[in-house]
Amino acid sequence: MNKTKIECFDYTWNPVTGCLHDCPYCYARKQARRFHGYELEGETTCFNPYDGPVELEKPLSKITRDGKVVAAPYPYGFDPTFHRYRLNEPQSVKEPKNIFVCSMADLFGDWVPDEWIDAVFVACEAAPWHRYLFLTKNPARYTELAEKKILPEADNLWYGSTVTTQEERLWWSDRNNTFVSIEPIMRPFDKINNPIKTVDWVIIDAETGNRKGKVRPERAWIENILETASGSGIPVFMKNSLADVWGEPLIQEFPWGEANNAEEI
Repeated sequence: MNKTKIECFDYTWNPVTGCLHDCPYCYARKQARRFHGYELEGETTCFNPYDGPVELEKPLSKITRDGKVVAAPYPYGFDPTFHRYRLNEPQSVKEPKNIFVCSMADLFGDWVPDEWIDAVFVACEAAPWHRYLFLTKNPARYTELAEKKILPEADNLWYGSTVTTQEERLWWSDRNNTFVSIEPIMRPFDKINNPIKTVDWVIIDAETGNRKGKVRPERAWIENILETASGSGIPVFMKNSLADVWGEPLIQEFPWGEANNAEEI
């Protein structure tokens, strides 16, 4: 696990890496490509010798530019990879933390085997003092897993949907904690047919980086979301990328009542 600068989480934990969605704004793909590769017969390669997702029982090695041998974080680039040796990592952190699970993957992509997902849930159960937060662009998988009795109904598990417009699907359940991460926000969300009314928490973020065609949100887009959330009693967390759009202070609320620097909506 790694401490993170992502404002609403303490740690990221990546027992699975890689994704096949191919979103043009994806920061994770860029990072995986930057640090891809592993040592094979004295040469650095990112060749995936398997046809499909890969399981690793132990880390592969990589030599850094200064000659140090380290564990390869993304040996096959952004190809879906299950790092089984990382499953016990949450147990090593004894203080309760907010953990973003699979920040470098979509754990609920259609290409991810049920067995991988179940193994991650078992690892969460082994360190129940943490709060685990999941995100996916494929929220229908939550429903499938619930029907198979694989999706746990635990108070410390939060199931999130990542959307960029209000037309995209998000997941809600009266048996689970759910949230939506609107990042990056690409278009306005209206006040009438806004789907965020069904979830327990809303995160908003603007696109970062220097991608050609990068979308800069308007303040009115955020105001519409806040009005809807306020009317439904839903806490909202603005990431720091919205400072230039919204100004200071940002609204940064948590649904579990942690201290924050939120202003009144």
